[in-house]
Amino acid sequence: MANRVVRSSQTLASWTMITLNHTTLELHQGDITRLAVDAIVNAANSGLRGGGGVDGAIHRAGGPAIMAECRRLGGCPTGQAVVTTGGNLPARYVIHAVGPVWQGGGRGEPDLLRSAYANSLSRAEELGLTSVAFSSLSTGVYGYPIELACRIAVDAAIDHVQRGTALQRIVFCLFSAGDLAVYDQYLHNITRNA
Repeated sequence: MANRVVRSSQTLASWTMITLNHTTLELHQGDITRLAVDAIVNAANSGLRGGGGVDGAIHRAGGPAIMAECRRLGGCPTGQAVVTTGGNLPARYVIHAVGPVWQGGGRGEPDLLRSAYANSLSRAEELGLTSVAFSSLSTGVYGYPIELACRIAVDAAIDHVQRGTALQRIVFCLFSAGDLAVYDQYLHNITRNA
């Protein structure tokens, strides 16, 4: 991480942020469906059928327009991402990213998870967005260990920013205090080692 330049680090209440170039990486604990960003990233299944956890919450809060577009898309392979309307959400778009099911780490899961994050960021760039919020992909029912997933998520975002981006804000929205603490510690380690 020696080549990563962190301009500032700040902790405010329940969230942390670091600024790289002109982009702020933020941590937020709460309900991703309430965030005022251009797009939120859904931890989707490959059938784009909705489900439990954050996926179900996004579909419930966003209304039927999201599911209607998901049906038209017909699915999304693991490691990829597709875009629908945000429906009734504050966010204009939902980026549906399909992360891998954890099978011990030896079946390409790290590469697939990194690809899901990278492709989500690419979709945001294609739309000309300035802000995007991620749920923690694959760490719910898909069983990916949060400590490993956090590193992949944050590193993918940092790599994207370092290549140049129009994104001004990348938010990692964690529902639990435990998950937030893992991300917070990793961001603090990055700033310490920069």
